[in-house]
Amino acid sequence: MEEFQVTKCPSNDLSLKNRVIISPADYARGYHYVRFHNRGQLYHFTCHADAQIQDKYLGFSMVQRKWAYVGINQPLQVEKFTPTRNDVITELKLEVDFYRSKEASSDPVDSDVLANLFMDLYCHRWFARDESLIVLSQGKHLNIGVKWITTEGQPGAIGGVLQPTTKVIFQSAENSPICLTGKAKTRAARTNIVNPDFDFNLLGIGGLDEEFKEIFRRAFASRVLPADIVEKMGAKHVKGILLHGPPGCGKTLMARQIGKMLSVREPQIVNGPEILNKYVGESEANIRKLFEAAEEEQKKSGVNSGLHIIIFDEIDAICKQRGSVAGASGVHDTVVNQLLSKIDGVDQLNNILVIGMTNRPDLIDDALMRPGRLEVKKEIGLPDEHGRLEILKIHSAKMYASGTINDDVNLEEIAALTKNFSGAELAGLIRAAQSCAFVRHTRGGSSIKVDVDGIDELQVSKNDFMVALENDIKPAYGAKEEDVEKYMRNGILMWGVPVQRVLDQGSLLVNQVRSSAKTPLISMLLSGPTGSGKTALATRIAVDSGFPFVKICSPGDLVGMNEAAKCQHIKKVFTDAYKSQLSCIVVDDIEKLMDFNPIGPRFSNTVAHAMMVLFKNLPPVNRKLLVIATSSNLSVLQDMKMDESFDQLIHVGNLSKPEHVSEALEALEAFTAGQRAEIESRVSGYTIWVGIKQLIRMVGTAEQEEPAQQVSTLVSLMAENGSLKSKSS
Repeated sequence: MEEFQVTKCPSNDLSLKNRVIISPADYARGYHYVRFHNRGQLYHFTCHADAQIQDKYLGFSMVQRKWAYVGINQPLQVEKFTPTRNDVITELKLEVDFYRSKEASSDPVDSDVLANLFMDLYCHRWFARDESLIVLSQGKHLNIGVKWITTEGQPGAIGGVLQPTTKVIFQSAENSPICLTGKAKTRAARTNIVNPDFDFNLLGIGGLDEEFKEIFRRAFASRVLPADIVEKMGAKHVKGILLHGPPGCGKTLMARQIGKMLSVREPQIVNGPEILNKYVGESEANIRKLFEAAEEEQKKSGVNSGLHIIIFDEIDAICKQRGSVAGASGVHDTVVNQLLSKIDGVDQLNNILVIGMTNRPDLIDDALMRPGRLEVKKEIGLPDEHGRLEILKIHSAKMYASGTINDDVNLEEIAALTKNFSGAELAGLIRAAQSCAFVRHTRGGSSIKVDVDGIDELQVSKNDFMVALENDIKPAYGAKEEDVEKYMRNGILMWGVPVQRVLDQGSLLVNQVRSSAKTPLISMLLSGPTGSGKTALATRIAVDSGFPFVKICSPGDLVGMNEAAKCQHIKKVFTDAYKSQLSCIVVDDIEKLMDFNPIGPRFSNTVAHAMMVLFKNLPPVNRKLLVIATSSNLSVLQDMKMDESFDQLIHVGNLSKPEHVSEALEALEAFTAGQRAEIESRVSGYTIWVGIKQLIRMVGTAEQEEPAQQVSTLVSLMAENGSLKSKSS
């Protein structure tokens, strides 16, 4: 070990050799590799001989002096050494940045050229972890830092010697604008955009696996790949995603959890209405503020800029069709213009991902939906049975872990019972079942008291779920039980073969919609006299179909509406139906829906055409729809050509035979067997034509009489009503 003194490197050219410069005499004495201790750390250097350096002096460049913490004229106890076989570097990872900011450029730096130059200049040189080198390559001075060294059998070594067999890998320095291309560029730095600990099931979202895979394929796959591959293909990153679908299906939750999937900064989450401000220009300024960080980082780091995610909840509040909002201020239009220019304007940003969420995609300006902006449009629909089971498992996981759910609870059975439930409604069902369990340990009265006896054994049972399904939680897009009860108050009275024929034909069409891939839309028209039971039969067919979505559109729902409002209401019924996999719509009394009046005749042409269009409009892909309409005036529909909008016409007739009346009375459980036989005998001499609805009303009236008078009263009412006519007449 000898004492040397520190001096400056004689020239810039020698500095670029990135070695310690010594005298030729010292080099001849075997000082090819030297090491010394300074500030409690051991430093290793490779030497280069030059006559400009005196004996017993070490010439350090400024970068080397800074790294080794040495000063000019500082004495050092230097030891020469010889690297061993274990010091051979097998893999060397280097971090690259521009040394001079004025040389920074967006032009790519070929890592393959840099690797060849590196091997020519520094083969057999000792490299130490965390040291820095200045290299002139492709006309630019580059600052190269040693980040990782792997020697023979020792990953993470503190140093080693570069050999021709060493694998050299370059990567861009963090926040550096440098763009590396070529095979020698590391690709590990690009794949870390996805959090390695990411587990989609643990994010609290169920039933959206396919939707998430599609979003990942379109929006994130290109960002995971190396930049040189993307650039070679001329590919552009997706800048925007629009998630739309019914409320409560997980749009906001999915967008928020995307940030957890990515190992990037937290996304900015903005509610649409928060952007708007009453002061002129403030709304547009709020939009610009959202993109400021992304703009600054792209200017600084270029293609190596991190990903900035901006999430707009209820984006339809600020991005309505331009010109559709009344008022002279035009605030909505300028906000839309500002957002369009930021996402894909003249100065393009390539480091942003805008995620918009809405229940009303039809309200959003068309320019925002084109490719280059919110080009990935994904519907987050109602979960299927498998998805509902996943959601139930997620929300009941803590109960299973703590043993507070009874063994009689079968989540598969509950998933089958909760057709058309959204994710939010399933979560509400869990809470409702829990509240049913809680109430078993509370006592009401003048004050609420908690029954602590046995509270440690509190469990949610199957009965709690059944009570919650029955009384608390109803799907927004399911069958309306109150409508079913209203239109089927007396059930279906099987008074003869004609009733069974209608039900059989309806069942056949239901099976066709459910099983046939060729006919996703089937529409049928039940026509017949007033009071013949068309509405009840249509409702029965709809309910028996077992479709998750059953909706009845009746004239009573449209009372007081103008033509435009009626069209919107009818359209909304069909739009809601499209959100379910299998749907059935009952359109009751078409003539009244379109304001038909025989005096004139008069009707609403706007509503009529709206219905004709919707009856023939195919549902979206993978959706199926059955439309059942009723009419008491088929000739009017034929004159309007509306009957051509239906795939099948089914006639519903009145009771026309004595046995029909008898069977109907038996189904109603009205009168005794003897009275029914007497009624059949007394009406057999007449021509009978009575609607089941009228017969039920007349039976109700007759039952108010004394038993001895009931038969005569019913026959008289039928005669007075015109239901009985003499055969001769």
